[in-house]
Amino acid sequence: MHTVWKGSISFGLVNVPIRLHSATESKDVKFRYLHRACNTPIEYHKVCPTCHEEVPAADIVRGVEYAPNQFVILSEDELAAVSHRRSDTIDIVDFVELSDIDPVFFDRTYYVSAESASVRAYRLLARAMEETNKIAIAKTILRSAQTLACLRVSNGMLVMETLFWPDEVRPVEELPFANSDAPVAENELAVATQLVRQLSTPFTPEKYRDERRETLLSIISNKAQESGEAKVVAGNKDNIVDLMQTLQKSLEMTSSQKAPTSKKGKRKSS
Repeated sequence: MHTVWKGSISFGLVNVPIRLHSATESKDVKFRYLHRACNTPIEYHKVCPTCHEEVPAADIVRGVEYAPNQFVILSEDELAAVSHRRSDTIDIVDFVELSDIDPVFFDRTYYVSAESASVRAYRLLARAMEETNKIAIAKTILRSAQTLACLRVSNGMLVMETLFWPDEVRPVEELPFANSDAPVAENELAVATQLVRQLSTPFTPEKYRDERRETLLSIISNKAQESGEAKVVAGNKDNIVDLMQTLQKSLEMTSSQKAPTSKKGKRKSS
């Protein structure tokens, strides 16, 4: 599994060398915009709408729009002064209950693996967190930005979740009717509660499928195999073999993830 970050977890006076690996990946089908006449991918250029000319990278600056068409320009030196240098440590600052964190704070998930020399210290931290039923709140620097995160234990392994900062989470009070106190009839509540209990089941992720993606992959695979449908730009014909293998593998994976029908999945009659 590809390493996206290498450093250590700072736990009191103990440093645990670790690596981070992306726990998830997007499987969405990515489309390219092509010229209908020759199937060449469309290029995009940076053009100034005022000067009507293409702008080279050296003439592009960064600014923040504080009012309509009013910008504060920041130089590269000013941006460098506020940017954080890459950190080599994930500093644990608190231990809290997992139930204390609303899932709305969770951003991205990373698997945490131990270096060969730190397996014992890694296991010690994971076991201590399991025994106390706690998760760790930590800070680090990822991609030059200060990052808030939490470390938790899953299947005996450490997992790091990056968190949104508190002021990045919108308050629910901004929602319409958020504070309305609509009356709930007791008989309606009893029926709704019974329905929830009847539909309750252990979470089995394999039973949920992206049906749109499966259909798209099937259509793309069929069209790529049909004579005259696989439109390839000259010079890229060798890629069609890799494309077909990738499509076939994706189809096989999605098919294998379909949940088998079982008696356990049937709803109980009321």
